[in-house]
Amino acid sequence: MSADVVIRGGTVFDGRGTPGRVADVAITGNVVKAIGQNLDGTLELDASGCAVAPGFIDIHTHFDAQVFWDRELKPSSYHGVTTVVAGNCGFSIAPCRPEHHDVIVRTLENVEGMDADSLTAGIAWDFETFPEYLNEVRRRGTTLNFTAYIGHTAVRLFVMGDAAYERAATPQEIDRMCELVGEGIAAGAAGFSTSFSFAHRGADGKPVPSRFAEMDEVEALFMAAGKAGKGVVLATPGWQCEYPDIFTWQQRVGRPFTCPLFQLSSGKHLDVVKLHEEALSRGANVWPQVTPRPLTMQFTLADAYNLNVGEVFAELMKVGRDVRKAAYRDREWRARAFDDLETNATGMKPRWETYEVSETERFPELVGRRVTDIARERDCTPFDVMCDLSLAEDLGTRFRAYIANDDPGAVARLLTEEHVVLGLTDAGAHVDQLCDAPLPTDLLGNWVRERGVMPLERAIRKLTGEPADMFGFTKRGYLREGNFADVTVFDPTTVAPGPQERVRDLPADGERLTAEHPVGMRHVLVNGSLIRRDGTQLQLQELPGERPELA
Repeated sequence: MSADVVIRGGTVFDGRGTPGRVADVAITGNVVKAIGQNLDGTLELDASGCAVAPGFIDIHTHFDAQVFWDRELKPSSYHGVTTVVAGNCGFSIAPCRPEHHDVIVRTLENVEGMDADSLTAGIAWDFETFPEYLNEVRRRGTTLNFTAYIGHTAVRLFVMGDAAYERAATPQEIDRMCELVGEGIAAGAAGFSTSFSFAHRGADGKPVPSRFAEMDEVEALFMAAGKAGKGVVLATPGWQCEYPDIFTWQQRVGRPFTCPLFQLSSGKHLDVVKLHEEALSRGANVWPQVTPRPLTMQFTLADAYNLNVGEVFAELMKVGRDVRKAAYRDREWRARAFDDLETNATGMKPRWETYEVSETERFPELVGRRVTDIARERDCTPFDVMCDLSLAEDLGTRFRAYIANDDPGAVARLLTEEHVVLGLTDAGAHVDQLCDAPLPTDLLGNWVRERGVMPLERAIRKLTGEPADMFGFTKRGYLREGNFADVTVFDPTTVAPGPQERVRDLPADGERLTAEHPVGMRHVLVNGSLIRRDGTQLQLQELPGERPELA
């Protein structure tokens, strides 16, 4: 009996990390029916010269809000991704009471660089609990498979109200938070996520609610996630839970843990690598998240997320545009802010030598120049240069900064460490400042083909089977008979991220950086339905995405 679809003549990589073999893949309904030679199908897709792989999995997105106005989940869906995990770093948008809609919006505005007007116009608040959120997303439909962590900040706000931004929780409040975490994971959450990072500031520039948690709350929530018996715990380290603590907690809790790990110019990431290697030898199941992408941001001084790590600068998060401009004009304030960034922002001290002018209408001769060079010419600080240029263009001057992960040799080492997982795209967040959703096409083109950092079969495993194993996704991440037919077909000799462009298509006329013209991405299927054919993204009437189930 003929299958519905046959992908013919490609080299099939099944997600285990073993070399590929030339074969056809037959799909009937939403599952893989057979993998072999000379298979028949009603619709035939040419895969000659291409790799045929399981659909890619992006484990670190912030599509929690975007899913309401962009069910394609662009641009991830253009880069071979078939499954996404949202709710990272504790910043899910559920559970949420109606009186806290604005608090969630203002939190995401600051901590994830999302446009408040776009969020207000775009989120359909037809839910309150986390299970209701998942059901609402499923009812509306998505092109990709979609799931999310239940986030600490949202849970804290739901239980404590405005006090979540002010104080430690009572034992009764902690018990209620634990109930919500268990309820969310039972309903299909990918696990529990939290952040203790000093860089994460929310409404009015305050530390996000999870940073107010004390150790009794942290312990209780981690143990509640463990008691749920499935899913992953994501923790962004801070004083409540440093990197060494993550490895200790994992073995107590019993669920896989994951945490971000960028290459740092200071070399401090190597301390974490050493911890990781030692913990692996003891049987720890921690997956540091790594990425091939340099962490860069294109920003204006109207919203300089990467400078908010300074206490003086962070005060501007509470004020409007006019007050912000007045501060930039004030030479004394500039000096205080610059000194504070130099002396107190120890974890993310600006690397001024990497800051450059990215976009400007009034000063085109400065595009591409480092602000440190301009500062030497003008006998002032790099921050003075940024303030002067910005004030001359009503804060419209855009700068690019390299924050981390920009040493190719050191990044290559991280990518090839054992038991690390690809992540950190932040897709859906900071959308006017960065676009790292092309991680898969960047890895396959720049790091596998051009740099030879790892074999193609290993890279495909890292994009597919490895994250599926970490989460325990049922029948996803591998090309096998009987598995769901999430399939990505690409040309390994040409695959590349393609160009980035700035577009204005968000709700309330918001803008974003995007990359929707990848090279070499031929066909993509989600649950047996084509979403990309012969290099062209398809406009679908029926959306094939499902919520991945956890084993």
